Amino acid sequence: MDLSVQDLKRWLHLSNQKIQENKAFLSELDQPIGDGDHGHNMARGFQEVAEKIESKGYEETGALMKDAAMTLISKVGGAAGPLYGTAFLKAADEWKGETSLTDDAFVRGLEAAVEGLRTRGKADRGGKTLLDVWLPVLDYGKENKIEPDDLKQVAIEGMQRTNGMQAKKGRAAYFREQSTAHIDPGAYSSYLLFEAWSESMNKEENAHA
Repeated sequence: MDLSVQDLKRWLHLSNQKIQENKAFLSELDQPIGDGDHGHNMARGFQEVAEKIESKGYEETGALMKDAAMTLISKVGGAAGPLYGTAFLKAADEWKGETSLTDDAFVRGLEAAVEGLRTRGKADRGGKTLLDVWLPVLDYGKENKIEPDDLKQVAIEGMQRTNGMQAKKGRAAYFREQSTAHIDPGAYSSYLLFEAWSESMNKEENAHA
């Protein structure tokens, strides 16, 4: 993998597109076990990110991710803003000065993001949160040469496993056993981001984008 700043910028725009297309479904997932606004909060935040980065030129990945992070923190409501913003900010710190991202750089940024999510959300694997997608993707990246289709599949499987888990954190935890019957909305939005990432890795598709 060798993602340029422009590839990363394309990833953020593609992430926004996927969030916009799925915002109603994300909020629908959030209704039984949350505030019912995850999709609309995420859509508002990622639209702001897309607009923020559109007219700016970036020479390195860290600066781009930092702008995205600060926008998410300020524009996304609920728990999602601080969580995603923290993850992006920690990755931005790792990618400071990087003009492109290799597999190793991706893993370093992802590892920092996961630690930020653990600290901010006080959650871990099996808690029915977005970490149930991020951690398997991190494990995959540490152990394998990163391939777009494989990364996407790992994210899908992590998201699907949250259907059947009992929530341990956030408002969903109050629903106890009732929370097991739903996919976690944060896990689904995380899957969308990694799906967008896998598509951004595909240089042939990017050449026609």
